[in-house]
Parts: sequence; structure tokens; C-alpha cells
Amino acid sequence: MFIETVPNRTSPPAILLRESYRDEAGKAQKRTLANLSKLPASLIAGLKGLLKGGVAIPTALGAASEDGLRIERSLPHGHVAAGLGMLRKIKLDRLLLSTAKDEHSRRCRDLAVGLIVDRLLASRSKLGFVRAINGQTASSSLAEVLSLGAVAEREVYSALDWLLEQQPRVESALARRHLKNGTLVLYDVSSSYLEGRKCPLAQHGYSRDHRPDRLQIVYGLLCTREGLPVAVEVFDGDTADPATLASQIKKLRQRFALERVVLVGDRGMLTSARIREEVEPAGLDWISCLRSDAIQKLASDDGPLQLSLFDERDLAEIAAPEQFPGERLIVCRNPLLAQERARKREALLTATERDLARVAARVRAKRNPLRGSAEIGRAVGAVVGKHKVAKHFEIEIGEAQLAYRRKPDAIAREARLDGVYVVRTSVPATALDADETVQAYKDLARVERAFRCLKTIDLDIRPIRHWTAERVRAHVFLCMLAYHVEWHLRRALASLLFHDTDIAAARAERSSPVAKTEPSPTAKTKKATKRNPAGQPVMDFADLIAHLGTLARNTVTTNLQKGHRFTLHTRPTAIQETAFQLLEIDPARVQ
Repeated sequence: MFIETVPNRTSPPAILLRESYRDEAGKAQKRTLANLSKLPASLIAGLKGLLKGGVAIPTALGAASEDGLRIERSLPHGHVAAGLGMLRKIKLDRLLLSTAKDEHSRRCRDLAVGLIVDRLLASRSKLGFVRAINGQTASSSLAEVLSLGAVAEREVYSALDWLLEQQPRVESALARRHLKNGTLVLYDVSSSYLEGRKCPLAQHGYSRDHRPDRLQIVYGLLCTREGLPVAVEVFDGDTADPATLASQIKKLRQRFALERVVLVGDRGMLTSARIREEVEPAGLDWISCLRSDAIQKLASDDGPLQLSLFDERDLAEIAAPEQFPGERLIVCRNPLLAQERARKREALLTATERDLARVAARVRAKRNPLRGSAEIGRAVGAVVGKHKVAKHFEIEIGEAQLAYRRKPDAIAREARLDGVYVVRTSVPATALDADETVQAYKDLARVERAFRCLKTIDLDIRPIRHWTAERVRAHVFLCMLAYHVEWHLRRALASLLFHDTDIAAARAERSSPVAKTEPSPTAKTKKATKRNPAGQPVMDFADLIAHLGTLARNTVTTNLQKGHRFTLHTRPTAIQETAFQLLEIDPARVQ
């Protein structure tokens, strides 16, 4: 480490703190650690002597003083630099600031940026955010880098309200960046339960969190084909999936001004009624899947779906103009899915028989037996409704008897279609062939991955403690923006994560898009050795962010110049250095 003076033409020279290192080719290089140009000459002279091994501040005895150079404050910084640097790199901060660049808007923008980056670091409450950025209780360098100063609780909530006002404009800007005419748009919904009972959006509904006892909200996410979120909307907790579709179509056509777009949704979302009443009148193309009852009708004796279609291939395109006029139907059969469905059905049948046996034992009991067809029927209904396989049982109930047995014909009729699903679309084959259509539908898994990151893995959208509908919507939008930044971080840092960086090549090697994509050799090696091809350790995203956080931002003081402070960052580890090279970010320059 040394201090170098760099001439600067007619301006005063730049005085830089630098260190030497060797690059991958073994060539000597140097890099700048800090700019000391504003420090007093006496202080620079002292630092030069210290770096040369001399005594910077001599005492009467000739020994160095312990108070000569002191770290006054050390805060985790690397994860802040990664998150904030990526947010600046994709220019999300510019999208947030409205055209009215008054002082209040700038302050709200800075706080919103802080909330987004802090969400990547820890999923805390808004009051927890205030504690994490205020001087005495700061847990990272975020407030210093953003120059937030003292932040009051009311300011954070004011910034949250301001962020919600910007949502339509920000989403439209993201759509202009990432959605083009003719592109595929993935859409799906999820739900999350809330704390408390005051929010008007909170209702009981179908709980994907498996908490039917809690009030919840429903929210829909629009993503690009790669799984990058561009828009989110919050609905009442009892809103059915298809009922959320109309507002998304309006958003795509009117706000985003997309004339040609292919909407991809699951069979619970893009139902025949929604396609007929909302999607087709809007002039949108779509890709979805048929329900099991519709597949059964197609597979009837005189139907177009015959199992002989799969003698040579696991994918075939059929037509059913009477049932589905103007649609392409692509029939797929996945043997692995067939095995799983058979296993699951047998497990449910066995579990139902076990529960029915308990009810039958109560009927046959000598002491306090279960009597009456109504009472026995209620007990049986609770059992068969639990596992939803009543259609596969023939049950006889009497005043003092219960008999049950499986329906082998019904079970066999369902089993013959195990692993069979039918993708339906309005997109002509000239624009999207059968293989591409099936893969487009399977890409919906990327939206589900986004929901997992939002809800559990990284961002933890729960717990939702807000009581007003506007604050809940703002909280969900904030989490979506945080995942938008995280998506870009994951893509840039893929070589340091367990991500499969050769997924495209692995897909190309499949015999059919119906088949499961096997991990590439690179991904298998990563998983087995926990290292990438360069020999560096790989880890989960959360662990990598935590490791980046060990790069500290130190506030240093010296008694050579009373009251003067300067910033010095710790030396990055090999992984941190690689990470910032991949991000193309200098952690010392992020602000």
C-alpha cells in the first residue's frame, strides 16, 4: 500500500492511496483504495511515514501513540454496494423520480431507494428500517452512502405513499424496457396472509400459504418470459384467479400500449369463459392448458385424442373444431408425471380407505356406536372430502352399517390419461410451433419461482403489518421492485451461485420440450463440489449477499488533524472481488 501523487494538468494534483497486486496473467497492476486529495498536507505526510514503517505520531518515549489512527465506525458495506450499484446500473432510481423534481420528491425517491436496497439485505418492518439507517443504530452503510441523514418514521410512510403514486408510471417504463409487441407475457397470482383484521383488502379465500384461518390478500404478477417482474396488482383476498384477468388485459393494451402480445396463464386463470369474454375481444393471443374434464372428453372413443398418438413421440398436435374452434391443441405425455400421478392417486386412495375403516369401526363398536344414516354420512363426507377421491369409491350407508369399495373402472379410466396434458393456444403455427408453444407454457414456472423469492426465500413479503389498502399495495410494489433488482443481481452473479449457467444448452439437448430439463454438466459439478469451474466456492444468493456484507466501510480519524475523518474500505476477499467484477461495480465508488 502506498500514496501516489497524480498530476492533473492545471488543477491541483490528485493524491491517491493505492495498492499493488497481480492480475490473472501475473502482470503487476495497481488499484486506488481512497482519494486523499482533500486531506491536509501534514496528515498525508504522516500517512506516508506510517506506510513506510515509520512512526506517524511520536510520543515522548519515541513510541507510536495508540490514538494516532483510529477506526471510529465500521459498517457492513459490500452488500449495500452490490444492491445499490445494480439499482443505479439499471437506472431504476431515475424511473422512480417523477418529472416534478422538487425537494420532497427527491427525498422520497432517496428513501424509496433505501427501502428497496434494505429489502434485499433484510426483510424488516418499516420501523425496523428506520432503526437500521439512523446513525446510532445503523446496521449497514446504506444511510451514509445515500446521505439520508436523520430519518423520522413519518418520512418513511410518506415515502411509501409517494412510491404508490409512482407505480403506474414506473410499471409503464419497465414495460417499455422489457416488453415489446409480439412478446410473451407470463401472468400468475398468489396470496399472502396479513397481520390484524383492519385492512379492507383482507378477506378469507383460497390460501396458498395453507392458512385458511387467516385473512389474506391476492396479488397478480406480470413477468417477461425470463421471469423478470414488470408489474404487480393487489386484489381482495377472496378474489378468484380468473377475476383478476380483466385488469391485466386493460393494463397491457391501454397503459403499456401493446397491440400484439401473447398472454401465458395456467388453466385456472385462462378459462374458456375468460378467453371468450375478455381475452379474444381485446385482440390478444394466449397460451393455456385444458382442464382434466375437457381432456377426458377429447379422449373418448370417438374423440381426437387417442393414446396411439404417443407410440412414436410424447407430443402431438390435434384439432377439435367443434369443442375448441380456432384453437391449436398440443397433446403431451410425460412418463415421469404419469408415475407421480399414479403414486399420488394410490396414496390418496389408501389414506381414504384408512379413514373410512376408522368410521366403519365406530359403526361396529359395541359401546357408543355411530348410528343413523345422517350421522354416518356426515362422518363419511368429512373423510372423502379431505382427500377429494370420492369419485373413486362406491359407498353404501345404512342406519347401522357402512360398506365401501373402490371403483376399478373409474380408476382405470383416469389412470389411462396419467401424465397427459393438453396445451391450447390461439397463436398460429407459423409464429410459434408446437415445441415452442409447450416450452412457453412451461416457462410459467419462472413466475412461480418469483413468488417463492417474494414470499419465502429472500424478500419475505410476509408479515404484512399495514392496515390501509394503499399501504399494503405500496408494500407489495416495493417487494416487486426489490425482486426486480435481485433478478438482475442473480443473473450477473450466476457463476458464483448454484444457478445453471448452461441451461439453454441443456434444453437444446432434450429430445422433446415435454421431457424434464436435466442439469447441465456445469451445474452437476457445482452441486457436487460446491465450486465453480474457476475453483471458487459457490453458494446460495442469501449467503453470497451476507458474505459481500463483510466488506466494511470504515470511518477513520487521526489526531494529526483534530476532527477530520476519512473513509477507508477493507480489502475485498477473492470472492468479493470476483463478485464486483461480475457486477462491474466499484464498491468504493457507489453512492
